[in-house]
Amino acid sequence: MIPLNIAKAAYCRIYQGAFRAALPILPYTMPEELGSVLDIPKKLKEIGVSSALLVTDKSIRDLGLTASLEKAMEDAGIGCPVYDGALPNPTFSMIEAALVLYQSHNCGAVIGFGGGSAMDCAKATAARAGCPKRSLKSMSGNLRILHKLPPIFAVPTTAGTGSETTLAAVITDDATRHKVPMNDFNLIPKYAVLDPQTTVGLPKSITATTGIDALTHAVEAYIGRSTTAQTRAWSIEAMQLIFANLERAYENGGDLEARRNMLRAAYLAGASFTRSYVGYCHAVAHSLGGMYNTPHGLANAVLLPYVLRAYGKSVYKKLKALAVAGGLCDDSVPDSAAAELFIRKIETMNRNMGIPTRLSGIRREDIYQLSKYADHEGNPLYPVPKLMDRRSLEQFYVMVAEDSDAAGKEKSV
Repeated sequence: MIPLNIAKAAYCRIYQGAFRAALPILPYTMPEELGSVLDIPKKLKEIGVSSALLVTDKSIRDLGLTASLEKAMEDAGIGCPVYDGALPNPTFSMIEAALVLYQSHNCGAVIGFGGGSAMDCAKATAARAGCPKRSLKSMSGNLRILHKLPPIFAVPTTAGTGSETTLAAVITDDATRHKVPMNDFNLIPKYAVLDPQTTVGLPKSITATTGIDALTHAVEAYIGRSTTAQTRAWSIEAMQLIFANLERAYENGGDLEARRNMLRAAYLAGASFTRSYVGYCHAVAHSLGGMYNTPHGLANAVLLPYVLRAYGKSVYKKLKALAVAGGLCDDSVPDSAAAELFIRKIETMNRNMGIPTRLSGIRREDIYQLSKYADHEGNPLYPVPKLMDRRSLEQFYVMVAEDSDAAGKEKSV
């Protein structure tokens, strides 16, 4: 594995150190929690909003998941135009279509109802609504929105993304297929609606991959170099809840206790990583989503064991702490062995829930560009335990490629 050159590595660590030093004074907020979608109309009346744009996807609406909210909004006399065009890996053009609805109905709030894609779409729509003369590109990156947004309500229908607590949204540029991250404190939703009834109808495969997505958030936040006592505690609790409840929810979708606990886990993991950031697993997963529309949770679930092993001894101690907290071993087990137990636990969960060990569709001719995207996203922003350059990141695409042609390609792409 090729390390970053000394100058770039120093720049990355100085950049990350500055953010870590600023953590205590940065304006992070926690959303106000609501326990049911039926609480939304009452809250809208309290804050003086007479019309709110509901952003979701067509499959969720066709399943009837938004019906009770739409009826409650109608009964309360609150306008509720619906944009149901949000798709996995939402694009600039989707945001513009949602904005037209928002403006034409004189909305004063945005409700993101669905998985991470619907909530990212809602956040980006709110960003455009708050300053319609600015483009999404001009607001991409870190702390580049800087204007007041309409209130955002986040209603997760998956227990995974943690988007209901985060300052992040990721939107795909239609032209380049490159995912564009937006990170700003104003993107943190004002309200998080943790209603287990919205997750009951999830297909087993989505329950599985979004659950491991939440675990990825918790783990990458914990093993990074910008943690605090609070984020470490949130990560550990999230990991424990996932170990105890994810396979229960997978086997019995109607288990409301397991569903509620998974929503709590995703919420805590989201709060942790929005402060302590993620790592190369996410950078690689985002590049795959942008290029191939690979579902984000699936990409993270497949990649996580590979990335953790590639970090090597830099994560042994922290993975051991997670293994002990997760009941996988006691403190007498050597760090390296405990770390391997933790990684194998993830692999076992993946296998039990039918998550593959490879991803289809990765083309060898794309690996160079994919690794450039991942390098650009991850360095210098993510305070990873071990820095890697673009050439090193290529290994992950090779490792997870289902296509034998891509898998057999040397790293000198």
